[in-house]
This record gives sequence, structure tokens and C-alpha cells, in this order.
Amino acid sequence: MPPSRQDTDMIEHKIYNMVMIHNEDQVLLLDRQHDDFSGFIPPGEKVDFPESLTASAIREVKEETGLDVWNLEYKGVQHYVNEKQNVRYLIFYYVTYSFSGTLLTNSREGNPTWIPKCKAMELPMQDVVRTVFPLFFQEGTFELFLHAESEASDYAEEILRT
Repeated sequence: MPPSRQDTDMIEHKIYNMVMIHNEDQVLLLDRQHDDFSGFIPPGEKVDFPESLTASAIREVKEETGLDVWNLEYKGVQHYVNEKQNVRYLIFYYVTYSFSGTLLTNSREGNPTWIPKCKAMELPMQDVVRTVFPLFFQEGTFELFLHAESEASDYAEEILRT
């Protein structure tokens, strides 16, 4: 049965971003070790209200890595829907080859490190980051849809390419 109008009014939306920065055959990843979401991850984080998605991505990269980025190309989106908690997480993914600046040596989100693309998948990563990582290097855009009907259930995963 579809949710009632009252049920859908209480859905919380949380919006995030991640940016894959390329430097020839390397990508910039953060070695994040400070919370539940540990492992190597592209820079990015929560979109602050009322900023735009792109402005947020640029700001987050600067805060987490020290680099200025531009020419961000939209690559895809991930939805994570948890019906039990009435929350939908949206993560917007971008790629860029355009950057300048000096890397931070100590970032609050993790040590920014240039990693050869061919070695990145050998690093510890969250499962969802490991799923998305190769999609950054394929033609076109993608949509990753993850759906959990309850907190205890595994999620169903669907990858759509456009």
C-alpha cells in the first residue's frame, strides 16, 4: 500500500556530495579513520542549506584538502532510502581534472593522499565507496539506488546508467 500523504510529509532528506579529483593516473582520496565511515573516500560532505550542490562540493574540497577545484562534471547520484527511519540520503558525485593549491597535511576528515587509480581498490573502503569507485571512470552518468525496508535488513542495490 502506498504511504499516506501524512507519512510522506515526515520524510527527512539529507544531501551530500563527493568529488573525484584526477591528476593524470592518480586520484585524491582521504584516509578517513575518525568515525563509523572509515576508510579511503573521495572528498566531500554535507550540503549546507541554502547553498547549491556545486558550491558545496567546491567548499568541501577546499576545507578537506586545501585545493581549489573548478570544472566539476556531474557524474551520478546515489539514493539511500531507509523506510524504517523515514529518511532519504542523496549523494551527488562529481569529477574534475582542474585544481590548484597545496594539499593539507592534516585534515579534520582524513589525510588527503594521491593514490594511483590502479591501486585504489586494494585500499580499505566502505562497501558503497567500493561500489561507486569504478563508476567514476565509465562513460556516462549513473544512479545508484539503495533501499532498506528496516534497520536490520540488508539493502537492495540497483545501478542504473544513462
